[in-house]
Amino acid sequence: MSISRRSLVGAALAAVPLVVAAGGVSEGRELGRSLFIAGDSTAAQKVAGEAPETGWGMALPFLMGEGVQVVNHAVNGRSSKSFVDEGRLAALLDAVRPGDLVVVQFGHNDEKDEDPTRYTEPWTTYQDYLRQYLDGARAKGAVPVLATPVERRRFDADGNALPSHGDYPAAMRALAEQERVALLDIEALSLALWQELGVEETKTYFNWTDTEQDNTHFNPPGAIAVARMVARELLRTRVLAARDVVRLNDDIPASWITWPPAAAA
Repeated sequence: MSISRRSLVGAALAAVPLVVAAGGVSEGRELGRSLFIAGDSTAAQKVAGEAPETGWGMALPFLMGEGVQVVNHAVNGRSSKSFVDEGRLAALLDAVRPGDLVVVQFGHNDEKDEDPTRYTEPWTTYQDYLRQYLDGARAKGAVPVLATPVERRRFDADGNALPSHGDYPAAMRALAEQERVALLDIEALSLALWQELGVEETKTYFNWTDTEQDNTHFNPPGAIAVARMVARELLRTRVLAARDVVRLNDDIPASWITWPPAAAA
């Protein structure tokens, strides 16, 4: 996951996290609960110039009912460590109110052992940093939720979808059990979907264009598919009630996804 262009754009966006309802971007917070996303580029808001690249957090608002607003703090290139070290978790928690939800999905950049600013070890520092999200959300009276990292598009020569996150999903599952918090197993669900779709069909879910073959980031159909997994898991784990989730089985047009202008430097 590159941190050059994507990181620069993500840093600009992070200064103004988007508060989004099913009808679009809101100028301010309204009554009801907010669902905060802490994550990396697979979830983050993208801007004009990055299309068709799409984070699943851009599609999630279309699956939430009127009482749940999505506040997307996910930023390109971040790990559970760098998100904390840069003060982004503190900024997120400053906006959290009792009853809100904090969904945490990291792993892609925690794996980068060549970068000490981002790397965490699955069974020690990764879990330690994730606990900071859980403790911080609980201290604000919010509901913390862990989501295993969505899988990349990787297949072997026989067409078998391959896991790519090592021990990170298992470490998060173990932490969720220890801490008794809801777990959205997006890694397992996405791997199963990529297997079902196969080598060629998965290209229509990822950011494959004439100039880029990206097996990590999504286009609108892919982002919608992953957001649907998140919504269904929130319902399955009873974090959300049936009234909080909409369009679970409906087609969501890719044209609903929009890319706002980049924030001014």
